[in-house]
Amino acid sequence: MSQTIPLISEYTGSSLPGATTVPILPEQPFLPDAYRLPVGAERGSVASTTPRVVFIEVTNRCNLLCETCPRTFFTREPLKSLTYAEFVRIAEQFPAMTRAVLHGIGEPLLNRDLPQMIRYLKARNMEVLFNSNGTLLTPKWQTELVSSGLDQFRCSIDGAEAATYAKIRGADLLHKIKEGLAGLVATKARLGAITPRISIWCVATQENLHELPDLVRLAAQLGVPEVYLQRMVFFGQETTDQYGMARREHAIFGQHNDYQEQVILECEALSRTLGVEFRASGARDPLHSLVAARPEDFRPWTECLRPWTTAYITANGNCLPCCIAPFATNDYESIILGNLFTQPFSTIWNGEAYQQFRRDFFTAQPHKACASCGVYWSL
Repeated sequence: MSQTIPLISEYTGSSLPGATTVPILPEQPFLPDAYRLPVGAERGSVASTTPRVVFIEVTNRCNLLCETCPRTFFTREPLKSLTYAEFVRIAEQFPAMTRAVLHGIGEPLLNRDLPQMIRYLKARNMEVLFNSNGTLLTPKWQTELVSSGLDQFRCSIDGAEAATYAKIRGADLLHKIKEGLAGLVATKARLGAITPRISIWCVATQENLHELPDLVRLAAQLGVPEVYLQRMVFFGQETTDQYGMARREHAIFGQHNDYQEQVILECEALSRTLGVEFRASGARDPLHSLVAARPEDFRPWTECLRPWTTAYITANGNCLPCCIAPFATNDYESIILGNLFTQPFSTIWNGEAYQQFRRDFFTAQPHKACASCGVYWSL
């Protein structure tokens, strides 16, 4: 008999046709339906359903050396970009997939087959999105992304000032991003398209927190309708295991203070005035997303549903438990639960490695990548 843990809370009023009451993480009013478990489903060591959300890392190559990214400091896997055939081979193993996220550790626009991949997924009637650093968003890419049917284009900008952006992202390219986003907005208008939905995502740190209001203003100037705040994940708990700016002293999660609240409230006021949505990653509201840190003995990680609803496949075919895991631990081998190129995902999903991962999840000592969620950062 598989061990189970009760659902944390429920949300009524799903946007899915015919849906009723479905599980949801606390304080996540914007959580997409695909991340929720069906009504009555239990979280046991064996998953009763297959993933509806699938992260497919189309490339692990990148053109930036960001100070908050493990890729800058480590080589987790051999460099690789998926071919279209490899991508289809992966995607075909997820018959229940409704939401495809085409990013991981890398810049998706470095894969030239990306538009074809998006068209394949749209032909299967899926929601398709990815995060990009936006530095390669040329007029050709703008047209390709709009015409492919992409649903969301999320652009990572970690500073409203060029110097701040360059310090965190390792390159003085903020001007290129502004040009690319303005071009994408114009291309949508020219082609009469309503997608992709464009948004700006900022990993908030002690260095850039004061620039968040200007980032909301920048979004309004560019015609970008949404800005999202992200918590920084640092991939080592010991000081000796922390690198670059991915360090505890640069984080703002759980460090509530009056200035932090003042900045968030200013952004929320600007969002109402300028007509720009201001939210936080993890489907939370911005202020609560920063102050919700909890003690380890509260076991905040047990609120997560991703080991039962979500899969993450790297460019080399490795299956990871979630998109946060590579950022949350230096023990990379321990989060590889199988390889989709060597055995079917249907075997991996409820194989012994996945079952053990889920069993540990219920204990006071889950995998290290999970144990810090809600303590030092949060989904």
